[in-house]
Amino acid sequence: MKYAVIIPDGAADVPLAELGNRTPLQAARKPNMDWIAAHGRCGTVRTVPRNMECGSDVAILSVLGYDPREFYTGRAPLEAAARGVPVGENEWVFRCNFVTIIDGVMEDHSAGHISSKESAALIAELNRLVAQERLHFFPGVSYRHLMTLKGEVNVKTTPPHDILGQKVADHMPTGPGSEILSTLFARSQEIFANHEVNQVRRDLGENPATHIWLWGQGKMPNLPNFQEKYGMRGVAITAVDLVRGIAKLIGWDCVEVAGATGFLDTDFAGKGQAAIGALANYDVVCVHVEASDECGHQADAKGKVQALEQIDKFIVGPLLKHFQAGQDEWRILVLPDHPTPCTKRTHTSEPVPFAMAGSGLSAVVEHPFTEQAAVESDVHVAKGSDLMEFFLRGS
Repeated sequence: MKYAVIIPDGAADVPLAELGNRTPLQAARKPNMDWIAAHGRCGTVRTVPRNMECGSDVAILSVLGYDPREFYTGRAPLEAAARGVPVGENEWVFRCNFVTIIDGVMEDHSAGHISSKESAALIAELNRLVAQERLHFFPGVSYRHLMTLKGEVNVKTTPPHDILGQKVADHMPTGPGSEILSTLFARSQEIFANHEVNQVRRDLGENPATHIWLWGQGKMPNLPNFQEKYGMRGVAITAVDLVRGIAKLIGWDCVEVAGATGFLDTDFAGKGQAAIGALANYDVVCVHVEASDECGHQADAKGKVQALEQIDKFIVGPLLKHFQAGQDEWRILVLPDHPTPCTKRTHTSEPVPFAMAGSGLSAVVEHPFTEQAAVESDVHVAKGSDLMEFFLRGS
């Protein structure tokens, strides 16, 4: 048996006026996802346990079969694992976003999706002027970076994408150790203000990186090996360090696609072909696509529809065709990790729709793949980490 999991990040949404009171999943032309829902099982799954922070870190742990209530320690450690950042027992890891704050308001959690090359120059400047024995900065992809900090802290932080359009003064870090984070926030403003990277970005009409925003802190987790847990070898295909990190921590390999960016310009077709190629050597192939989530954060409903159509055409479709043409035993699963409604521009924790089809699975009612159809179905998984067992072994 071969298995494929496709995660259109943040795809679930609410009906939107600009889409004729339809959700992006309802508005998108996605015949392959609809085929899976109509010929297999469709339902809902709660990927984010109640009273837990709603993010891809928590949700994707659930999707891959790990109860976040047991294994989650924070987002940043997962990304550190992806990048091979050394983290000691007495060190905390923080996610370090480059953001755009204007007149005290969080205008952009991604500094206009600043390029990795531009970001690397700003990280180098932070390490030159700010880093010390107890803290260091590590460059990542686009606006997503990391900072390690030695010593004990017990701070509360807020993801920047949760406070778009809000005053940042109401969401600054609190608790023991928060003073150093606030100092770094202010220092980054001084360093970035007249930096050449930002001067060029302003000249081009692009959002500058005005500050760093530290959040998602935690210490390194210890996750059971997936192959030992389920008896199968897995591989992930993603442009996002968070997913790479989870994959590495559970013993999966990662296949890198040169044109994968985490946004609408990503190489959808390249991801689809990489997934088909990986099936020769692995039992479970997981393709994660960030573009739909980023469009939700930007309140870009049409972009979200476009992302879903590209995922269906270039990833779900080729995988489904590959399975149907030659693989005797197979299953395919499609689901968002969490909703990212365009109306809210941030993550929410409602159960998400899923659809799976393949060997040993048959439809009860022929639903399309939409939020409404999933709610009206007969399958509702209350504990997200149970879905993987059902996908691999259920009927």
